[in-house]
Amino acid sequence: MARHAYNWGLATCIAEYEETKKRSSSVTLHKRLVAEVKSENSWYYEVSKCAPQQALRDLERAFKNFLTIPKCGFPKFKKKGKKDSFYLEGSIHILRGNYIKLPRIGIVKTYEILPSVPVKNVRISKRAGEWYISFKYDEQKPKPLTKKQAIIGVDVGINALATCSDGTIYPNVKAYRQAKKRLTRYQRRVQKKEPGSKKKAKAVKKLAKIHKKVADIRADALHKLTTWLAKNQPTPIPSWEGSKRGG
Repeated sequence: MARHAYNWGLATCIAEYEETKKRSSSVTLHKRLVAEVKSENSWYYEVSKCAPQQALRDLERAFKNFLTIPKCGFPKFKKKGKKDSFYLEGSIHILRGNYIKLPRIGIVKTYEILPSVPVKNVRISKRAGEWYISFKYDEQKPKPLTKKQAIIGVDVGINALATCSDGTIYPNVKAYRQAKKRLTRYQRRVQKKEPGSKKKAKAVKKLAKIHKKVADIRADALHKLTTWLAKNQPTPIPSWEGSKRGG
């Protein structure tokens, strides 16, 4: 529904601009959505109203970025399976550690233990066949860390991930090189499948999981390096063998 509302709003804005050289705000678009689209699509009432509202706000932000930020492209129509996400707010409660109650969806079990904090809104996204939930909450101000050694300089390069002024070198992770053969094999499988078939969709999902694993390993390495630099610990950071799901 979020994707449908976004695409409808984008098509409406394009048609409106061609006629009047003006573009409606997200509030005006939502009023038209309720009057014109919801009355013809009853399935809009089966899910939370927050999803289309936020989708139209995202569209308005995309237009503002296009007009104000250099090299920011014109908003594109969303496609199923690419950057799928939606927004929810309202009655959201965290239950028993790794359970969260969402509006209209109900109670969902998460992979990781969730903090026992009040939650106002969440964004749920899909990546490589797995669903992720993210939210913001206020945390008590932590105590400032006491540095254990003098300030050091860091040079980020290509051959090495980081070279410190004290001579410490942290090598680049070779996640892509290690997964290159598997990526090539699965890419060939995707190309051989019939377009639009279930087998091709299954092959694309497997390929996406490998790409996600490579990206997670790289992100894990950067997180560990920046954490070590922030704490400025004298001991070496842990080795990078991979990244776990979640986090």
